[in-house]
Amino acid sequence: MSPTPTPLKATYTSPSTTHAFFFTHALPPSATKTSAEKTSYLSALRASVTQLQDEINAFLTEKMEEDKALAASAGGGVKVDEKREEEYYGEEDVEDEG
Repeated sequence: MSPTPTPLKATYTSPSTTHAFFFTHALPPSATKTSAEKTSYLSALRASVTQLQDEINAFLTEKMEEDKALAASAGGGVKVDEKREEEYYGEEDVEDEG
């Protein structure tokens, strides 16, 4: 039996925009019985979530840069409030994947 595509979805919503992220990947069936099958499923799910997270992080980085450029052009070089940005966009949590 071949794995069926399982969609992962995340939605970004702000006052000015909404953006949906979709990632569909053929994951092994989740209703497995053996430990090896469960491990395979969780491994594939983790890889899919990581890929979706990478797409979201790239989008948020782009949004932050757009907001900085807009603020700089509107305010003639207004200093960006890093603490406010971390609250609004979330602080980047870099994990050691190794």
